[in-house]
This record gives sequence, C-alpha cells and structure tokens, in this order.
Amino acid sequence: MRYLVRHADAGDKREWNGADDQRPLSDTGRREADGLVDLLAACPIDRILSSPAARCVQSVEPLARQRGLEVRTDPTLAVDADPDRAVELLLAGDDDVVWCTHGELIRPLLARLHDRGAPIGDDATWPKGSVWVLEHAGDAITDASYLPPVRR
Repeated sequence: MRYLVRHADAGDKREWNGADDQRPLSDTGRREADGLVDLLAACPIDRILSSPAARCVQSVEPLARQRGLEVRTDPTLAVDADPDRAVELLLAGDDDVVWCTHGELIRPLLARLHDRGAPIGDDATWPKGSVWVLEHAGDAITDASYLPPVRR
C-alpha cells in the first residue's frame, strides 16, 4: 500500500508573513496530524516521505515518532513539483510508504492516476489531513480508498 496524505491545516497562507515553505501547522493542523496516528494505526508503514515544506513534515512527525521512523523529505512532493514525476515516483516506489504532500499536487496526481485506470472517481476529495490508500500492482494502482481526516 501507498498512503497519500495531504498535509494538515496550516492556517491561511495570506496571513503568513514568512516564506510559504516555513508555514507551520495551526492548532487544528496539529490535531489532524495527531489524528493520522489513529487513522493509520492498523496500516503497515515502513517509510515516511514528505514535501520539504514545514507543514508537511509536521503533519507526519507524530506518526513517525509513534512508528520509530524518520521523516525523509523529497522535492518530488513539493507544492510546485511536476505531477508526472510524482506519479512516476509513486508507481515505482516501495509499498508501505506514507507520502505527504500538498493539495496543489494531489489534484493533478489523482487525475493522472485516474487517467491510467486507477479507481478514483471524478468526485475525489482531499481535504487537509486526509489520506488516499492506494493499492499497487505492477505499474498501476488497482484499488484506492479515501480516509477522511481525524481531529482529536
């Protein structure tokens, strides 16, 4: 399985005065990040990859601590990353990996997976703190399920 996570809430980017990649999680976002631990409790996870943005890293840190794993960053998951490259990495990567990225990348990534036959509907959603669980076989996604965010 591959777990595609949209970063948790980081407040309104228009109200943040610093560099966008340094924008931290809000209180709601920290609760959503803690909720990922519960949401993925029964899931096998061997690695955690994240966009380098602080809000993405912070979204998966509670899960990494709980699993005794390191959060590794990958620019392929950055907010302005190439969706085609992200799809390649997702399909070629290992199973049991959490991928934390941005809505701006998830939208085209899910669309491209859909175009390649993945069972992802046109009405797919990806709110902050949510997860898409993607089952992989060969070079295709064979099953996809959506997990809504958990707020503790």
